[in-house]
Amino acid sequence: MGLIFSRQCEYALQSVLYLALQPKGELVSAKELTKHLSIPYHFLAKILQTLSRKGLLVSSRGPTGGFMLSMPPRDITLFHIIEAIDGIDFTNKCVLGYRRCSANSPCATHDEWASVREAIYQMLISKNIETLAEAARECQSVQCVTQALA
Repeated sequence: MGLIFSRQCEYALQSVLYLALQPKGELVSAKELTKHLSIPYHFLAKILQTLSRKGLLVSSRGPTGGFMLSMPPRDITLFHIIEAIDGIDFTNKCVLGYRRCSANSPCATHDEWASVREAIYQMLISKNIETLAEAARECQSVQCVTQALA
């Protein structure tokens, strides 16, 4: 997904998926996430804070603290995570970066990008974390699902 979304967003998607694979109610430390997902600790800590602020995660401090999903994984779509980290500019931005690109004043790729953008949006709102977690369990790896999304 690196073409559209930031590295920070990719890490957020991987982290939320990892948390969904844990037993319900179990806190996972940022260090454990760092170890299993190979994400730099300080970078991950900021991502987890953002996801907590946006209401997707619950955090607990202290030696037994950590993070867990704030709601059932079926209620969290890929779009929710992307919106929390990168925002939703991709849903209306010109692929060539023109500020005044619109249906009335289209760039050379406007129509093609509009259909691609809509297909991406539909996929993101239709895929929830529960579905991805089930797929990860079947192939025994978080990476299996995250690589399929890349």
